[in-house]
Amino acid sequence: MRRPIPNPEMDQIDPFLLLDHLGPIEWGPREAIGAPDHPHRGFETVTYLLAGENEHKDSKGNHGRLRPGDVQWMTAGSGVVHSEMPSPKFFEKGGTMHGFQIWVNLPAKDKMMAPRYQDIPASDIPVAESEDGSVKVVVVAGESMGIDAIIDTVIPITYLDVTFKDGELKQDLASELNAMVYVFEGTLNIGGEKVEDGGFVILSDGDAVELSGTGRCLVLAGPAIDEPIARYGPFVMNTQEEIMQAISDYQKGRFIR
Repeated sequence: MRRPIPNPEMDQIDPFLLLDHLGPIEWGPREAIGAPDHPHRGFETVTYLLAGENEHKDSKGNHGRLRPGDVQWMTAGSGVVHSEMPSPKFFEKGGTMHGFQIWVNLPAKDKMMAPRYQDIPASDIPVAESEDGSVKVVVVAGESMGIDAIIDTVIPITYLDVTFKDGELKQDLASELNAMVYVFEGTLNIGGEKVEDGGFVILSDGDAVELSGTGRCLVLAGPAIDEPIARYGPFVMNTQEEIMQAISDYQKGRFIR
Protein backbone atom coordinates (compact mmCIF):
# COMPACT_ATOMS: atom_id res chain seq x y z
CA MET A 1 0.00 0.00 0.00
CA ARG A 2 1.14 3.53 -0.79
CA ARG A 3 -0.11 6.42 1.36
CA PRO A 4 0.80 9.85 -0.04
CA ILE A 5 -1.21 11.54 2.74
CA PRO A 6 -0.93 11.68 5.66
CA ASN A 7 2.85 11.51 5.77
CA PRO A 8 5.58 12.59 8.22
CA GLU A 9 5.58 16.11 6.75
CA MET A 10 1.83 16.78 6.61
CA ASP A 11 -1.20 15.24 8.28
CA GLN A 12 -3.72 16.43 5.68
CA ILE A 13 -4.29 18.57 2.61
CA ASP A 14 -7.53 20.24 3.60
CA PRO A 15 -10.18 18.85 2.95
CA PHE A 16 -8.44 15.53 2.16
CA LEU A 17 -7.50 13.55 5.24
CA LEU A 18 -6.12 10.41 3.59
CA LEU A 19 -5.20 8.95 0.21
CA ASP A 20 -4.46 5.23 0.11
CA HIS A 21 -3.32 3.42 -3.03
CA LEU A 22 -4.23 -0.20 -2.37
CA GLY A 23 -2.28 -2.68 -4.49
CA PRO A 24 -2.13 -3.97 -7.05
CA ILE A 25 -1.66 -7.13 -5.02
CA GLU A 26 -2.11 -10.75 -6.03
CA TRP A 27 -4.06 -12.87 -3.56
CA GLY A 28 -4.13 -16.64 -3.65
CA PRO A 29 -7.31 -18.62 -2.92
CA ARG A 30 -8.63 -17.86 0.59
CA GLU A 31 -5.80 -15.40 1.31
CA ALA A 32 -7.41 -12.00 0.70
CA ILE A 33 -8.06 -9.76 3.68
CA GLY A 34 -10.19 -6.69 4.24
CA ALA A 35 -11.48 -4.45 7.03
CA PRO A 36 -14.04 -6.12 9.34
CA ASP A 37 -16.60 -4.09 11.31
CA HIS A 38 -15.26 -0.66 12.26
CA PRO A 39 -16.91 2.70 13.06
CA HIS A 40 -16.77 6.07 11.28
CA ARG A 41 -18.06 9.52 12.22
CA GLY A 42 -17.57 13.06 10.89
CA PHE A 43 -16.19 12.52 7.38
CA GLU A 44 -16.59 10.64 4.08
CA THR A 45 -14.81 7.61 2.69
CA VAL A 46 -14.53 7.15 -1.07
CA THR A 47 -13.56 3.77 -2.50
CA TYR A 48 -12.68 3.43 -6.20
CA LEU A 49 -11.90 -0.09 -7.36
CA LEU A 50 -9.71 -0.83 -10.38
CA ALA A 51 -9.45 -4.62 -10.03
CA GLY A 52 -10.92 -7.29 -7.78
CA GLU A 53 -14.26 -7.48 -6.01
CA ASN A 54 -15.15 -5.96 -2.67
CA GLU A 55 -18.24 -6.24 -0.51
CA HIS A 56 -19.50 -3.75 2.06
CA LYS A 57 -22.10 -3.94 4.80
CA ASP A 58 -23.05 -1.48 7.50
CA SER A 59 -25.11 -1.03 10.65
CA LYS A 60 -27.85 0.85 8.77
CA GLY A 61 -28.66 -2.21 6.67
CA ASN A 62 -26.80 -1.15 3.53
CA HIS A 63 -25.08 -3.84 1.50
CA GLY A 64 -23.28 -3.65 -1.83
CA ARG A 65 -20.57 -5.11 -4.01
CA LEU A 66 -17.84 -3.18 -5.81
CA ARG A 67 -16.40 -4.47 -9.07
CA PRO A 68 -13.70 -2.94 -11.32
CA GLY A 69 -14.49 0.69 -12.10
CA ASP A 70 -17.16 1.03 -9.42
CA VAL A 71 -17.21 3.82 -6.83
CA GLN A 72 -18.66 3.92 -3.34
CA TRP A 73 -19.02 7.37 -1.79
CA MET A 74 -19.95 6.87 1.85
CA THR A 75 -20.88 9.84 4.01
CA ALA A 76 -20.44 8.55 7.55
CA GLY A 77 -21.91 11.70 9.08
CA SER A 78 -23.29 11.00 12.56
CA GLY A 79 -21.92 7.48 12.55
CA VAL A 80 -21.99 3.98 11.07
CA VAL A 81 -20.33 0.66 11.74
CA HIS A 82 -18.98 -0.53 8.42
CA SER A 83 -17.11 -3.49 6.93
CA GLU A 84 -15.19 -3.78 3.66
CA MET A 85 -14.22 -7.33 2.76
CA PRO A 86 -13.32 -9.32 -0.37
CA SER A 87 -16.47 -10.80 -1.87
CA PRO A 88 -16.98 -14.52 -1.14
CA LYS A 89 -16.25 -15.33 -4.80
CA PHE A 90 -12.99 -13.36 -4.81
CA PHE A 91 -11.94 -14.80 -1.45
CA GLU A 92 -12.38 -18.37 -2.71
CA LYS A 93 -10.65 -17.89 -6.07
CA GLY A 94 -8.12 -15.13 -5.36
CA GLY A 95 -6.84 -12.69 -7.95
CA THR A 96 -5.66 -9.09 -8.28
CA MET A 97 -6.99 -6.43 -5.92
CA HIS A 98 -6.28 -2.81 -6.83
CA GLY A 99 -7.94 0.46 -5.92
CA PHE A 100 -7.97 3.68 -3.96
CA GLN A 101 -9.58 5.03 -0.84
CA ILE A 102 -9.70 8.68 0.12
CA TRP A 103 -11.12 10.32 3.23
CA VAL A 104 -12.81 13.70 2.80
CA ASN A 105 -13.44 15.90 5.82
CA LEU A 106 -16.87 17.38 6.48
CA PRO A 107 -17.56 20.92 7.74
CA ALA A 108 -18.70 21.17 11.35
CA LYS A 109 -22.28 21.87 10.27
CA ASP A 110 -22.40 18.57 8.35
CA LYS A 111 -20.47 16.24 10.65
CA MET A 112 -23.64 14.90 12.28
CA MET A 113 -25.71 14.65 9.11
CA ALA A 114 -27.58 11.43 8.42
CA PRO A 115 -25.26 8.77 6.93
CA ARG A 116 -25.71 8.00 3.23
CA TYR A 117 -24.26 5.79 0.51
CA GLN A 118 -23.77 6.42 -3.16
CA ASP A 119 -22.81 3.15 -4.88
CA ILE A 120 -22.10 3.99 -8.53
CA PRO A 121 -21.37 1.20 -11.03
CA ALA A 122 -18.66 1.78 -13.62
CA SER A 123 -21.26 1.84 -16.41
CA ASP A 124 -22.84 4.97 -14.88
CA ILE A 125 -19.66 6.95 -14.23
CA PRO A 126 -19.11 9.59 -16.94
CA VAL A 127 -15.99 9.34 -19.09
CA ALA A 128 -14.48 12.19 -21.09
CA GLU A 129 -12.15 11.46 -24.01
CA SER A 130 -10.12 13.62 -26.35
CA GLU A 131 -10.92 13.50 -30.07
CA ASP A 132 -7.69 11.65 -30.88
CA GLY A 133 -8.15 9.18 -28.01
CA SER A 134 -4.88 10.16 -26.34
CA VAL A 135 -6.56 11.25 -23.08
CA LYS A 136 -9.35 9.52 -21.18
CA VAL A 137 -10.80 10.90 -17.95
CA VAL A 138 -13.04 8.96 -15.59
CA VAL A 139 -15.01 11.77 -13.92
CA VAL A 140 -15.66 10.42 -10.44
CA ALA A 141 -16.44 13.89 -9.05
CA GLY A 142 -16.30 17.38 -10.53
CA GLU A 143 -15.84 18.12 -14.24
CA SER A 144 -13.40 17.52 -17.07
CA MET A 145 -13.53 18.36 -20.81
CA GLY A 146 -17.13 19.52 -20.42
CA ILE A 147 -18.29 16.28 -18.77
CA ASP A 148 -19.86 16.50 -15.29
CA ALA A 149 -19.87 13.80 -12.62
CA ILE A 150 -23.15 12.37 -11.33
CA ILE A 151 -22.07 11.88 -7.72
CA ASP A 152 -23.49 14.39 -5.24
CA THR A 153 -20.81 15.71 -2.91
CA VAL A 154 -21.32 17.66 0.31
CA ILE A 155 -18.54 20.08 -0.64
CA PRO A 156 -17.34 20.66 -4.22
CA ILE A 157 -14.79 17.89 -4.82
CA THR A 158 -12.86 17.10 -8.01
CA TYR A 159 -11.80 13.46 -8.38
CA LEU A 160 -10.47 12.45 -11.79
CA ASP A 161 -8.76 9.26 -13.02
CA VAL A 162 -6.80 10.36 -16.10
CA THR A 163 -5.09 8.03 -18.59
CA PHE A 164 -2.61 9.47 -21.11
CA LYS A 165 -1.28 7.82 -24.28
CA ASP A 166 1.21 10.46 -25.39
CA GLY A 167 -1.54 12.98 -24.75
CA GLU A 168 -2.03 16.28 -23.00
CA LEU A 169 -4.76 17.88 -20.92
CA LYS A 170 -5.34 21.33 -19.51
CA GLN A 171 -7.63 20.81 -16.52
CA ASP A 172 -9.38 23.82 -15.06
CA LEU A 173 -9.30 23.97 -11.26
CA ALA A 174 -10.73 26.96 -9.40
CA SER A 175 -7.98 28.97 -7.74
CA GLU A 176 -9.58 28.68 -4.30
CA LEU A 177 -9.27 24.88 -4.29
CA ASN A 178 -6.44 22.85 -2.78
CA ALA A 179 -5.33 20.52 -5.57
CA MET A 180 -2.93 17.62 -6.04
CA VAL A 181 -1.90 14.98 -8.57
CA TYR A 182 -0.86 11.41 -7.80
CA VAL A 183 0.84 9.46 -10.61
CA PHE A 184 0.33 5.70 -10.42
CA GLU A 185 1.45 4.53 -13.86
CA GLY A 186 4.14 5.71 -16.29
CA THR A 187 5.71 9.17 -16.33
CA LEU A 188 3.86 12.47 -16.73
CA ASN A 189 4.77 16.11 -17.07
CA ILE A 190 2.80 18.15 -14.54
CA GLY A 191 3.10 21.88 -15.02
CA GLY A 192 6.43 21.33 -16.74
CA GLU A 193 7.78 18.99 -14.05
CA LYS A 194 8.55 15.32 -14.77
CA VAL A 195 6.79 13.03 -12.29
CA GLU A 196 7.23 9.24 -12.28
CA ASP A 197 5.09 6.39 -10.99
CA GLY A 198 4.40 6.93 -7.28
CA GLY A 199 5.03 10.67 -7.50
CA PHE A 200 2.74 13.03 -5.59
CA VAL A 201 2.49 16.74 -6.46
CA ILE A 202 0.71 19.51 -4.55
CA LEU A 203 -0.29 22.18 -7.04
CA SER A 204 0.51 25.84 -6.50
CA ASP A 205 -1.93 28.73 -6.85
CA GLY A 206 -3.60 29.03 -10.24
CA ASP A 207 -6.77 28.23 -12.13
CA ALA A 208 -5.60 25.27 -14.26
CA VAL A 209 -2.97 22.53 -14.49
CA GLU A 210 -1.32 21.21 -17.64
CA LEU A 211 -0.58 17.48 -17.77
CA SER A 212 0.99 15.42 -20.54
CA GLY A 213 2.88 12.22 -21.30
CA THR A 214 2.09 8.51 -21.14
CA GLY A 215 0.75 7.23 -17.84
CA ARG A 216 -2.11 7.48 -15.41
CA CYS A 217 -2.89 9.73 -12.47
CA LEU A 218 -5.50 10.92 -10.01
CA VAL A 219 -6.35 14.61 -9.88
CA LEU A 220 -7.92 15.64 -6.58
CA ALA A 221 -9.13 19.09 -5.56
CA GLY A 222 -11.42 20.58 -2.95
CA PRO A 223 -12.00 23.73 -0.89
CA ALA A 224 -10.20 24.17 2.40
CA ILE A 225 -12.68 23.80 5.26
CA ASP A 226 -10.27 25.69 7.53
CA GLU A 227 -11.69 24.48 10.83
CA PRO A 228 -10.02 22.86 13.85
CA ILE A 229 -9.60 19.09 13.52
CA ALA A 230 -9.70 16.55 16.34
CA ARG A 231 -8.85 13.12 14.97
CA TYR A 232 -8.83 9.73 16.63
CA GLY A 233 -8.68 6.69 14.35
CA PRO A 234 -12.00 6.44 12.53
CA PHE A 235 -13.47 9.60 14.13
CA VAL A 236 -12.81 13.08 12.72
CA MET A 237 -14.44 15.94 14.62
CA ASN A 238 -13.63 19.53 15.63
CA THR A 239 -12.94 19.18 19.36
CA GLN A 240 -11.55 16.56 21.72
CA GLU A 241 -14.87 16.62 23.57
CA GLU A 242 -16.65 15.57 20.36
CA ILE A 243 -14.16 12.73 19.93
CA MET A 244 -14.89 11.50 23.46
CA GLN A 245 -18.62 11.70 22.69
CA ALA A 246 -18.11 9.68 19.50
CA ILE A 247 -16.25 6.97 21.42
CA SER A 248 -18.99 6.90 24.07
CA ASP A 249 -21.77 6.73 21.47
CA TYR A 250 -20.03 3.88 19.69
CA GLN A 251 -19.45 1.94 22.90
CA LYS A 252 -23.12 2.38 23.84
CA GLY A 253 -24.27 1.01 20.47
CA ARG A 254 -25.72 4.28 19.17
CA PHE A 255 -24.10 3.81 15.74
CA ILE A 256 -26.35 0.84 15.02
CA ARG A 257 -29.70 2.48 15.79
